[in-house]
Amino acid sequence: MSKLDAPTTGQQASAGRSSGSTSTNARKATTRTLQTVTDGEGQVTSRVRRTVLPGGLRVISEHMAGVRSASIGVWVGVGSREETPALHGCSHFLEHLLFKGTEERSALDISIALDAVGGEFNAFTAKEYTCFHARVLDEDLPLAVDVLGDMITSSRLDPADVEAERDVILDEIAMHDDDPDDVVHNLFAAQAWGDSPLGRPIAGTVESIAALTREQIHRFYRRHYRPATMVVAAAGNVDHAALVRQVRRSFGRQGWLDRAEAPVPPRHAARTRRVTPGTIEATRPFEQVNVVLGMEGVTRQDDRRFALGVLNTALGGGTSSRLFQEVREHRGLAYSVFSFASHHADSGLVGVSVGCLPSKLDDVLAVVRAELAKVAAEGITEEELGRGKGMLRGGLVLGLEDSGSRMSRIGKAELVYDELLSIDEVIARIDGVTLDDVRTIAAELFSRAEVLAIVGPR
Repeated sequence: MSKLDAPTTGQQASAGRSSGSTSTNARKATTRTLQTVTDGEGQVTSRVRRTVLPGGLRVISEHMAGVRSASIGVWVGVGSREETPALHGCSHFLEHLLFKGTEERSALDISIALDAVGGEFNAFTAKEYTCFHARVLDEDLPLAVDVLGDMITSSRLDPADVEAERDVILDEIAMHDDDPDDVVHNLFAAQAWGDSPLGRPIAGTVESIAALTREQIHRFYRRHYRPATMVVAAAGNVDHAALVRQVRRSFGRQGWLDRAEAPVPPRHAARTRRVTPGTIEATRPFEQVNVVLGMEGVTRQDDRRFALGVLNTALGGGTSSRLFQEVREHRGLAYSVFSFASHHADSGLVGVSVGCLPSKLDDVLAVVRAELAKVAAEGITEEELGRGKGMLRGGLVLGLEDSGSRMSRIGKAELVYDELLSIDEVIARIDGVTLDDVRTIAAELFSRAEVLAIVGPR
């Protein structure tokens, strides 16, 4: 029986920190309400609840009024940055293998189970986590939970499947190597972070994948796929108590939930990982030259990320942005140009990505550098500030209209952040950004030494 906290009330309420704030013991789970949202008539439109099971597995859900879908994700706190050089690509390899069958289900059974109810089912690997996710009708959520629980806890990792999937991953690496955008961003990361886990491509290399053995992958699986390192997140027409019961049943195979460990807290930076400036180039027989020019950014815990978000939107976040207008509309130098900001626990990057004809590369770089220098010296205008805030607010709210986006929001918040900010709280932080905030962060970041990656027929 779960011990329930009294639900919070009000137009928008938040319980603040969502990770590491609930203790566990060997006998019972603990549950608390993190957020409750009500409409103008006092009706609950959304409620976020969190349970920590005795083994350390965290279950977090958001009930959304008026929907008939449910999305579920299993977020695992391991990604490519946990890999040694000998294990490069292991996280991604394992993500593939967990679809290949368990003692209860073959690979075909796993595919049929979700296809038969019209569900969507997939997974992805990032540098700091892996996620397996499904979207189904609300009535089919128990099925999705059971399939995911079976895959996560009881994968066979059959040697024949390892060899078959090795070829699939080598094909995937070749596909990425034919995509200029993938190649240039991998080069950019390699220059920025060198031969470190953050600097290596997530999928691995031909050499590292060819060398990985079934025994290495199995040890990696046993070491990292533990209850304490995982979050099960669900959103939509979800009853939290029922979800917890389903998770207990489906993830309890072979005593998997019995290891009593405290949940692993989010990774924090003891100190910021420095970025190495410089230029890196690769020749490919592409029609265009693809370029990423950037520099060190901020970590994901840095409060200035909201000011950076506004700056990034004004600089290169849409068709009204400075870079799009100057590079494409006014000068016709490129078809595609955008800016970006990426955040990790101990480092971050900001940059501009452009694809252009080889003959226009020098002009493109000159214009991009001039715009960055101008923003660093002068900041942005009041109009750009308002437009940037509006784009961020709109993108945030519109992006959370479906259950999958809501599931991702709470799952990532639980796994990698110290707090689950409500939507109103995020909007308030965006609205609180001032011209001085943007000017200050632009002056700091865009004055740093640059990282430049170039891929094309040079």
